[in-house]
Amino acid sequence: MTTIQFVTATALSLFVFVLLANLVVALYARGAVRAAIDEGARAGAPVDSSAGECERRANDALDDLLGGRMRSAVRVGCVDDFGTVRARADVVVAGWIPGVVPDWSFTLTATAVKEREP
Repeated sequence: MTTIQFVTATALSLFVFVLLANLVVALYARGAVRAAIDEGARAGAPVDSSAGECERRANDALDDLLGGRMRSAVRVGCVDDFGTVRARADVVVAGWIPGVVPDWSFTLTATAVKEREP
């Protein structure tokens, strides 16, 4: 026979499990975006590369690492100025329980020194 206490305890433990799983997914997304913009900045560093190459490589890496709704919440941009390439990603990771778990927004940047011609 199931008691109210057992049902309540089970519901609370499942709620905590969902919160922890949401945290793990958000941390994975942060690592994936970090890796993608690092790769994009490195792709834009050679002499004959441009900011467009940086953005293409970062977006390709993101397409490989993230999918669906999470991928559509990432915006990547690159700037090539004064001997450096800067990649920036604005990310919003949606909470799994609307109204209870807030969305997590963050911005990551990566910089690479542009190669010079000898």
